[in-house]
Amino acid sequence: MWIAPHTREATVTIYFYGADDVPYGCFSNFSPHGFDLDGHRWPTSEHYFQAQKYAGTRHADLIRRAATPLRAAELGRDRSRPLRRDWDRVKDDVMRRAVTAKFTAHPGIRAVLLDTGDAEIVEDTGTDHYWGRGRTGTGKNRLGRILMRTRTQLRTADDDIRRRIPHGTDAERMSAAEDRRVRGAGRRTR
Repeated sequence: MWIAPHTREATVTIYFYGADDVPYGCFSNFSPHGFDLDGHRWPTSEHYFQAQKYAGTRHADLIRRAATPLRAAELGRDRSRPLRRDWDRVKDDVMRRAVTAKFTAHPGIRAVLLDTGDAEIVEDTGTDHYWGRGRTGTGKNRLGRILMRTRTQLRTADDDIRRRIPHGTDAERMSAAEDRRVRGAGRRTR
């Protein structure tokens, strides 16, 4: 992971790759942040993503139960089995669902994602031109874009919640209500 100033704009670009990189390793699909989705527990977003290539098959369940995200990736990339017919059309949505579930389930990594502000997030892999920046740096960076979109959606959801909650903490509001109830009860005695 490294952070580089973006030369064209006053923004920052965050590059990530390995699940063990601090603090942005949680952006990796190999990070150990499991979640529940579609009626199953998924150990990592890599497990979910790879299994969805074979949704509804025994092979998908084998991928879900893989001991590591690397093993899940290997099983998911096994081209001796046919991919679902609509895979190219749905793969971005599958990734989005996995990323959203992961960052919703874990407040700590949600905070890391939100703390990136408006930085550009880039998967720094030289081998994947679709999900990352690719060898030449001109890749589509679909995973980074999904992370940025998820960040915006989580931020919007948090803002909506804050707008709905009256000022003060729950404890302060409850304490004030209890004080009013006790004072009111004292006035009613005869």
